[in-house]
Amino acid sequence: MPSLAPTPLTDLRISKHQIPAIHNFPNTSLHSFPLLIYRSVFPPSLTARGVETHLTSVGVVKPAWRYTMYKQHHYHSTTHELLVVVNGSARLCFGGSATDDNTGKILAEVKKGDAMLVPAGVGHALIQDLEGGFEMVGSYPVEAERWDMCTGEEGEKSGEEWQRIRGLTWFDKDPIFGEKGPAVDVGKKQ
Repeated sequence: MPSLAPTPLTDLRISKHQIPAIHNFPNTSLHSFPLLIYRSVFPPSLTARGVETHLTSVGVVKPAWRYTMYKQHHYHSTTHELLVVVNGSARLCFGGSATDDNTGKILAEVKKGDAMLVPAGVGHALIQDLEGGFEMVGSYPVEAERWDMCTGEEGEKSGEEWQRIRGLTWFDKDPIFGEKGPAVDVGKKQ
């Protein structure tokens, strides 16, 4: 299988988002790591296996699943998460709630070849599968022992979940590019 080359860093379009806490979703309020959206980081000819092979070769994250995104707003307190779209397109919500009172939410349309680096604590959910068959490869840092699913329950805010998030470190290398890349740039600013 030929190797999957990401878009050169000089041509990469990326957006960075700090998302305030809302209700029982901490988002980026417990640390300063932003949600990173890499636009067209992989070519449209990508395959799930190609993405998994590439990410494994970089060695920063370990692919864990192929699936869509849950419609229930949720976040992870034990680890950051890299999501790479390998099929279709969708409208996603980052920030823990798609309601009108959540003025800090990020509504993003993503398509095959896009990736999202979601910091621990950032709520995320599928709003709409735009073409049918929306699928991603989900990956977690290689040192992460497990990932959890927090859904904004009242006890999470006062419990160990928020404390765990505060204690997590950021990436020394970018999960897609390695030594250089958006995640490294963010880490240097911390």
